[in-house]
Amino acid sequence: MFDDLRVSAFLAARSIQRGGSGRNAMNIIIIALVLTNMIFLPSVIMGAMDVYYVQTVDYISSDVIIKPPEDIRYIDDVETLLATVNRVPGVVRASARYPMAGSIDFEDKTVAMQIDAFDPRDETEVTLFHKHVKEGDFLGSGDRDQILVGSLVAGTKDDTGEFYASLGGATVGDSVVVRYANGVVREYRIKGIFTTKSYQADYMVFVTKDEMDAVTGLGGAQATEVLVKTVANEDAPLVKKRILQFGVGEDVETWEEALPDVVSESVESFAIINMISVLGSLVIAVVLIFIMTTIKTFNNRKQIGILKAIGLKKSIIINSYVMQVIFICLIGAIVGSILIGTMVLYFTTYPIEFPDGDVTPIVTWTMIVENTALLFISSAVAGFIPAWRVTNEGILEAIRGG
Repeated sequence: MFDDLRVSAFLAARSIQRGGSGRNAMNIIIIALVLTNMIFLPSVIMGAMDVYYVQTVDYISSDVIIKPPEDIRYIDDVETLLATVNRVPGVVRASARYPMAGSIDFEDKTVAMQIDAFDPRDETEVTLFHKHVKEGDFLGSGDRDQILVGSLVAGTKDDTGEFYASLGGATVGDSVVVRYANGVVREYRIKGIFTTKSYQADYMVFVTKDEMDAVTGLGGAQATEVLVKTVANEDAPLVKKRILQFGVGEDVETWEEALPDVVSESVESFAIINMISVLGSLVIAVVLIFIMTTIKTFNNRKQIGILKAIGLKKSIIINSYVMQVIFICLIGAIVGSILIGTMVLYFTTYPIEFPDGDVTPIVTWTMIVENTALLFISSAVAGFIPAWRVTNEGILEAIRGG
């Protein structure tokens, strides 16, 4: 068995040497490009999904989110809940959100939307809005007549290309009128405009909890969710478990559990796109290698007939052709991996600008190993079939066919 493989390896090496450097180089480049195509598109999609996940944690849900139980609209006694959660090991800070429906008027523009409120001291430890205020300042504790506006809400003077309704270019210092759903009307000065590159986050507006308390007239606005920031690298499911062990009776979810169903459906759709891309690349690789091996074996039919006539086993001849394919795939995979690494390095330095953020391709070792293994298996099969067909011909037929 081992001797047979050594003979096959010798025949494969001689065949590659006689095949010409130009032809071998072309085959290697094709395999390298096929592997690059199999990995690069999925890596970009993974990068885009990672941007969405990071934005969700940074601005929308934080690491853990607490909501009222089903069929209950508000969280009862939110101050006690915040005090309890802030004592849980692994929690940096908890911040409650106090929303109310309303509309915002600016000059001739009106935008109907939800107005959220938070305690600025808590919010700066839980989300990153305060780090992305491009104009003006973040809200401060005790601010009563000021509002923080997302860039998509502020809009631009020329709003023809805007997807969302906006205030048509409101800027810091402008006054807007907010009409709350409970009938209260307030005039605010825009204190700051933030830009996060998240469509969802940039279409939000905030006032302070103190202001929302005054609007509701209850002395304590009602919260619909509490965002919980965990210590860096802390396991969110573990923190969720601790929160529940502290006796919190509300619904507690990690950020992954809180993702809307549409996101899960989008992830499944991206997985299908990835699979189609990989299968398409594999088909291209199989067809090219099949054609390459078929041409080579038919050109070598006379040689194969002579090898059979001197007593060489069919398995030795077939293995020699499979080894040639595997060798070309091995070199192609190395070249492809270098190409992918170069592209990832480039796009890490100069990220791809997507509308909802800068995307860096994410390539994992698992992705490289799985795709390379698929390429090797498919190529070996594509190399085996034409060699098997030719070696099954009779000796005289093969010699005359050459």
